[in-house]
Amino acid sequence: MALERDKHIAERALLTMDEAQLLDLYRSMLLIRRFEEKTAEMYARGKITGFCHLYAGEEAVAVGAISALYDKDYVLSTYREHGHCLAKGASPRVVMAELFGKATGSSRGRGGSMHLFDANLRFMGGYAIVGGGLPLAAGLGLSILYKEEPEVVCCFFGDGALPQGAFHESLNLASLWKLPVVFICENNFYGMGTLVQNAICQEELYRFAEPYKMPGVRVDGMDVLDVYGAVTEAAARAREGDGPSLIEAVTYRFRGHSMSDPAEYRSRREERIWQERDPIKALRRKILHDRRASEARLDEIDAEVAAAIEDAVKFAEESPEPGLDEIGKHVYAGE
Repeated sequence: MALERDKHIAERALLTMDEAQLLDLYRSMLLIRRFEEKTAEMYARGKITGFCHLYAGEEAVAVGAISALYDKDYVLSTYREHGHCLAKGASPRVVMAELFGKATGSSRGRGGSMHLFDANLRFMGGYAIVGGGLPLAAGLGLSILYKEEPEVVCCFFGDGALPQGAFHESLNLASLWKLPVVFICENNFYGMGTLVQNAICQEELYRFAEPYKMPGVRVDGMDVLDVYGAVTEAAARAREGDGPSLIEAVTYRFRGHSMSDPAEYRSRREERIWQERDPIKALRRKILHDRRASEARLDEIDAEVAAAIEDAVKFAEESPEPGLDEIGKHVYAGE
């Protein structure tokens, strides 16, 4: 079974990682969680407006996957992209400023929550159109192949994107041309409020890889090491010229679809079951159990992360609004 196979990979990943690497995983996941908690608070206070989709609960997918990539690899995401952008190395200050709509944000306040972008980090954007990043991932992969470069493209999307034509077109071309793309489906069971079984005929989503003749695997998206192991394999395969892979990461968002969603379609019991599998708490327990770091060291990281988030909010609040002279810049207009 795919899950059993990947559990062995996760165990090997734990054995091969040193203390610093494990702590980096813990720090990255905790940074995303605290950032999202603070984002919810700032949204409630009216500091952040517009649509806002939080990533709390799914941190192991972004951190596990992106930690398995090289710095020059490309990452594309969805509108739930705060976590991916932070995992790729974006400053919490810059991301928070973008959410605040400030000139110091990653897109100078123009993108907001759903459209983070940082070409220097090769984070190639979050996309509000469901499945919108998939064709772009194929295009980036073709560019890499054409220029004979060593990079890989990692494309994140939700289970709600699988019925989209763009999903099938992108996987078809990626397989046909052996593009260096790792497709990662973050299956959190709900496309907005629609249960995945009510929208997709194939409940084992990784099996969509089969008709496109690429490897497909399901991993535990609440286990950062499981994700790390699977993406390490897929990225190595892509770099060797063996084409794309599809990874289904089974995960769960701890909040509603967006800040305006009370998530009444989910039972409180279901939510409690998944919260007991919190990926951050699980990694903390594993680190302590295996004596890879002390509780005092983990508490120290917690304090460092909390300070970084408070600093990010202060920076965003004190940053200037975009000037009126900026309105006409970076806008395409035809005659």
